Amino acid sequence: MPHHHHATHDQPGHGHGHGQDGHEEVKFTQEFWDDRYSSAGRLWSGKPNAQLVEQASGLEPDEALDAGCGEGGDAVWLAGQGWAVTAVDVSAVAIERGARAAEAVGADVAGRIRWLREDLLTWVPEPGRYGLVSAQYMHLPPEMSGGFLARMAAAVRPGGTLLVVGHHPDDLHANVGRTGAPGRFVLAEQLAAGLDPAAWEVVVARAFDREARDLDGQSVNVRDTVLRAVRRA
Repeated sequence: MPHHHHATHDQPGHGHGHGQDGHEEVKFTQEFWDDRYSSAGRLWSGKPNAQLVEQASGLEPDEALDAGCGEGGDAVWLAGQGWAVTAVDVSAVAIERGARAAEAVGADVAGRIRWLREDLLTWVPEPGRYGLVSAQYMHLPPEMSGGFLARMAAAVRPGGTLLVVGHHPDDLHANVGRTGAPGRFVLAEQLAAGLDPAAWEVVVARAFDREARDLDGQSVNVRDTVLRAVRRA
């Protein structure tokens, strides 16, 4: 499902289902993503996503769920920070690459990551288990995104953090390969509105600028939508 680095998500076609309207459902299958990963030696950079590092660096390590872990850049970083990570992706190829990347860092990091191949459109994580649930660049159609986010939010324990990061709608007008239905690109305020204020404290709900490379290799500013919320105890 989405993956891992600052520029990784700025390559053409990334985003778990970006594509032509009417032909997008295929892009949520294991076959599509296995083929996509198999088409290159490494699809993403291996680096953690910038907004994950920014938002999670100050959190006390606990159990983390990396939903749509790709080749494991975020999962490896979290494990290196002391988190016990459940890393989930629909692609078996991505999961294998992530496990190899973790082993290359060392047994200590690799031993803190559990890799699962699951379809995140239907998979239900254990409710109330995780101190951090991170979903990075999961651009699902509106009819799928609500259920996905509800399942991810339910997996956060009291006092834990939900972190959702996506491409800002403004990026659709930049030369960085954002494609697909505009409804997939939502504002942080829209994401926050889906959380029960009695159960959640919204810590961050805004856009952040960062530098990336456009399709011509030129430096360009892109925007990320970031929602960070804490489940009330």
